[in-house]
Amino acid sequence: MSPAEIPVDAETRGRLMRQATYASVVVACVLIAAKTVAWILTDSVSVLSSLLDSLLDAAASIVNLVAVRHALAPADAEHRFGHGKAEAVAGLVQSAFIAGSALLLLSEASHRLVTPVPVDNGVVGLAVMALSMVLTFGLVQFQKYVVRRTGSVAIGADRLHYASDFLLNGGVAVSLSASMWFGIQAIDPIFGLAIGAWILRGAWTIGRDSLDHLMDRELPEDTRAQIIAIARAHPDIRSVHDLRTRANGSSIHVQLHLEMDGALSLLRAHAAADAVEAAIEAAFPGADVIAHMDPTGVIERVRAPV
Repeated sequence: MSPAEIPVDAETRGRLMRQATYASVVVACVLIAAKTVAWILTDSVSVLSSLLDSLLDAAASIVNLVAVRHALAPADAEHRFGHGKAEAVAGLVQSAFIAGSALLLLSEASHRLVTPVPVDNGVVGLAVMALSMVLTFGLVQFQKYVVRRTGSVAIGADRLHYASDFLLNGGVAVSLSASMWFGIQAIDPIFGLAIGAWILRGAWTIGRDSLDHLMDRELPEDTRAQIIAIARAHPDIRSVHDLRTRANGSSIHVQLHLEMDGALSLLRAHAAADAVEAAIEAAFPGADVIAHMDPTGVIERVRAPV
């Protein structure tokens, strides 16, 4: 997970994340209703693929809503680092949902490729796909804004599969048009197979990113370099080593060792460490920063490379 590009305070972060989860559930439910009608009228495997995806979207979005509410709960005596990992757990659940829908779609599309079925009432299907694309595009743009402001793993995963939905709906529209106006029946299951492969790819990306989060993977190199640069900017800091970072939901945890002149008073060294911690927290709102003070020239066991 990368930190938020445009960081905000904790209250605003929580409000934006909740709004994004509510919006995704509402959009998914509206699309399920519309696509169910369209599938019944058209009997199109492409429309069925889109409907299955929206059903899984709704389930994943509900899981996301619950997970985000839990992740935003403040730290307590039993969870001193907060509940941010709930976002990554939600991401894993979403990847499982999405992979399951892709496998069902691939199975149905393979069957229809062998035994083509004419598409009926294609105009209804096209209208529903147009509605789906408009609603999905609006949701993805809002989610993109929220991710930029919060750095949320769960909202980022939700945005990824709704972005895939936008392409899926466009593919379905092309498939329906080809079947309805040009009589190319095979295009319907072929698009279903292509969309299934695309959904599987999205499931892999979401699952991989969620596992990285749960396994405390280091933050990106550019973020680590920014943290080091902030620390070294203080006039009393000679060097930085043993930097360790990890993500916890939409916040980050940073630990680092600051090398200073051994002749500095403890009071001045402590003030320098506090200033570095404050500067890093200002750059990454919500970050938990711990700085250890080391006198220059003292050799110690290094636990993690900078």
